[in-house]
Amino acid sequence: MRKSIQLFLLFLFIAPLSCSEKPKESPSPDKKIIVGYVPGFRGVLDELSIDAGKLTHINYAFVDVQDSMAWLTNRETDTVNFRILNQLKEVNPDLKILISIGGWSWSGNFSDAVLTPESRSRFAKTSVEIIADYDLDGVDIDWEYPGQIGDNNVFRPEDKQNYTLMFEALRKELDELSKITGKYYELTTAVGASYNYIEHTEMDKAVKYLDFVNLMTYDFYTSGDSAGHHSNLYPPEDYEKDASAHKSVQLFLEAGVPVEKLVMGVPFYGRSWIMKSAEKHGINMPVEEGARGGGYTYIKDSLVNKKGFVRYWDENAKAPYLFNSETNQLITYDDEESVRLKCEYVTDHHMAGMMFWQYASDPNEYLLDAMNEKF
Repeated sequence: MRKSIQLFLLFLFIAPLSCSEKPKESPSPDKKIIVGYVPGFRGVLDELSIDAGKLTHINYAFVDVQDSMAWLTNRETDTVNFRILNQLKEVNPDLKILISIGGWSWSGNFSDAVLTPESRSRFAKTSVEIIADYDLDGVDIDWEYPGQIGDNNVFRPEDKQNYTLMFEALRKELDELSKITGKYYELTTAVGASYNYIEHTEMDKAVKYLDFVNLMTYDFYTSGDSAGHHSNLYPPEDYEKDASAHKSVQLFLEAGVPVEKLVMGVPFYGRSWIMKSAEKHGINMPVEEGARGGGYTYIKDSLVNKKGFVRYWDENAKAPYLFNSETNQLITYDDEESVRLKCEYVTDHHMAGMMFWQYASDPNEYLLDAMNEKF
């Protein structure tokens, strides 16, 4: 018998809740959150490398979707990691640990999993069983992307409505668990920060079941004939049609997501290209080929104003970038200056907080420290 069922029976006979009792309310929106994704797919985590006192949430990446079930593909290491993460609550008792289901590589079966009432129920129940079995704090959905092919995914027009129904089913199961434990469980999602994502979802309906919406306000350039800032706060000069974090926030507000549920995402890594010329130091110019960017600790310690790279600041975009005029290599990224400005934006616009992908990309915690300076 599964631990979650045993727990149910225990509370049924010993300490049942009355019908009038409700789960605790979601955390206050006044406190800014800092959500960090940790890479469980890399194997056993090093608890000493995670500073729990600098985070409000850890999203564990990733849980797979198989046969309409939330599935621990790496169960042997996942279960060890859940124990390690729970131990961090000795440092920060308020820390929330959520499983993140999907991601770029494991979103292929979402469409099938949420296609029918029966499959949605199965998916929701197995997701919440993981939460109950390992004493975790909620579920994060990282479906990349509803109604779109993503990484060669199954997708359908019905994904738009089933996306909403998935969250309804998950919220129901989480609330049922809350009736047993008296504990509130969070439900969040990571979303593509573009109009295309909004077109394929019903964000105004889905958000009713969600505590937070984590905007993936990065990877604005990943492929194509040209490249520029991949995580800029505002558009660069002369490129008002360019993607930006500000534009993404506005899109989701217009789609019906309350500002107090919006979380701005920050990449802890850079993206890089070899450009065809040195014109404009590469920003929004033609690409020759892709190149290695790397995590921010590597960029800061090994590349900024070193090895031929010069650090520039785009005042319009509020974003840094590196350019090597000898090799025509461009690297776009976030640094402490741009992160502080994003934190100020979040505060000024009354957003929920910040999210980042992912912890291991900045082991020296330069960017996490910048966030903590502001929140």
